[in-house]
Amino acid sequence: MSRGLGDVYKRQLLLSLCMGIVAVSFASILIRFAQGAGMPSLAIAAWRLIFASMILLPYAWVTRRDEIRDLSGKEWALLVASGLFLGLHFATWIVSLGYTSVASSVVLVSMGPVFVGLGSWLLLRERPGALLVVGIILAVIGSVVISWGDLGQGRDQLVGDLLALAGGVFVAGYLMIGYRVRARRSLTTYIALVYGVAMVTLVVLVLIARQPMFGYSLNAYGWVLALALGPQIVGHSTLNWALRYLSATFVAIVTLAEPIGSGILAYVLLDEAIAWSTAIGGAMVLVGIYIASRAELGSGAAAAKPGQATG
Repeated sequence: MSRGLGDVYKRQLLLSLCMGIVAVSFASILIRFAQGAGMPSLAIAAWRLIFASMILLPYAWVTRRDEIRDLSGKEWALLVASGLFLGLHFATWIVSLGYTSVASSVVLVSMGPVFVGLGSWLLLRERPGALLVVGIILAVIGSVVISWGDLGQGRDQLVGDLLALAGGVFVAGYLMIGYRVRARRSLTTYIALVYGVAMVTLVVLVLIARQPMFGYSLNAYGWVLALALGPQIVGHSTLNWALRYLSATFVAIVTLAEPIGSGILAYVLLDEAIAWSTAIGGAMVLVGIYIASRAELGSGAAAAKPGQATG
């Protein structure tokens, strides 16, 4: 965890992150409900960001107008890239839920911390240690076990697993950029602009896929509104808030609690059984991610950034 923060503040920070993870854990369930109400996956992703942006963009313009005007060209480029990654993450992950189980999808998309470690090596020239390599290998083997079990259930299930894995790559880019930008800019400015770019990205993908945006039931729009308010504005924004004080790797570690919450909710609310391959492979993935993340934290990546505003 980050250094230089008081024990009381650390407890508050962890409590806030736990609340954020609880909110994020409801995402896959709310998506399934919206799908059951007749809305296709990409439209769900687009409306999720539309509703969130309708709330956040006006608020950011009123409260952070000067900061937005002060953004440099480089910062705008990073914000656009982060929004693109977020939009593609949602697109691949949400579409994956239409092909594979909630458990398989959430576990595979949770490989983001491994990709954060790889990104730090390839882009930041930080050489990985032995623990990081072991964690990556174990997580990859676990993902193969998950996909192997789904392979016997049909081609669509395997496609869903691959889409979820791609979602893990995109969320890693989103978190790494967020860690860099949040060091200098407020939460409100960051999430409003990034969610806005993600919204545009998803609307374009919906148009390319020729999926209708309108004409669905009120229940469908209601489920997606809940998705925007809970998992997006509360859940994702809490994670982005934490990126000012914690490394992207540590924040990614915390998201590993999401498969547990989502799996429990899927079992209780959707009566969705967990296959043996998902259980064994998922355990391997989570252990691998934990080992890789411990290696990252041990390298001092999660240094505190005191004296910075949280707005």
